[in-house]
Amino acid sequence: MVSLAFWAWVLPPDSAGPLVVACSLLGQLLNGRTTWQGLRLRAAWPFIAGGVLGVPVGAWVLPLIDAAMFRLAFGIFLVGWCSAMLLLRTLPRFERGGMAGDAVVGWIGGVLGGIGGLTGPVPTLWMTLRGWEKARQRALVQAFNTAMHALALSAFVAKGLVGAEEIRLFALAAPCMLLPLWAGTRLFARLGDQDYRRLVMVLLLAAGVLMIANGIPKPG
Repeated sequence: MVSLAFWAWVLPPDSAGPLVVACSLLGQLLNGRTTWQGLRLRAAWPFIAGGVLGVPVGAWVLPLIDAAMFRLAFGIFLVGWCSAMLLLRTLPRFERGGMAGDAVVGWIGGVLGGIGGLTGPVPTLWMTLRGWEKARQRALVQAFNTAMHALALSAFVAKGLVGAEEIRLFALAAPCMLLPLWAGTRLFARLGDQDYRRLVMVLLLAAGVLMIANGIPKPG
C-alpha cells in the first residue's frame, strides 16, 4: 500500500498496480508459516469469496479510470478515516453485518486489488472495527491478500498488463523487500493489540497522505 503511493510518482498505473501485486504476493509467500498462523477458515472464506468476484471487476476497470483522481479520492478516504480512528481513545466496536458484511468488504478489497493491489486497507479497517485481536486479524488479512494478489496477478497477465518492463522492475524491487519483511515480523511479535492497531492506522494514514499528494493535479 505505502509502496504504491511512492511508485505512483514515477510509474504509470498499468505498471505500478502489477508491481505492487507481485511484490505483495512475494511478501505473503516469504512469510510462510506466519501467514497461516491463527487463521480461521470459517472467518476467512466470506472475504475470499467476495474478493474473487471483485478482482476481475477491478482489473477490467483499471485501464479505464483516471489514475490521479482514483489516488486522490482513496487517499482522502484513508486520511479522514484513519485520523478519526487515531483520535479516538477507544475504538468503536462494530458487531453487525456478519458473514454477508464480510463478503461485501472482501468484494471491495478485491475490486481495489484488481485496480492497483490495494486489497488490504478496507478489510483491515473493517476487522479493526470488529475488535479482532492482532494475530487473528493479521492471519486473515494475509490469507486474503495472498488469494487476491494471486488472482489479480493472473488477471493482469491475462489482460497483457505484465510485460518485460514489469518483470524487470519486479526483479529490482524483490531483493529490497527482505530486510523490511524481517523487521516487520520482529516488530509484530513485540506489539500488543492496541499498539498494533495504532501502527496500522498510522501506516495507512501515511499512505493516504502520499496518495493525495500524488493525485493532486499539477499546474500546467
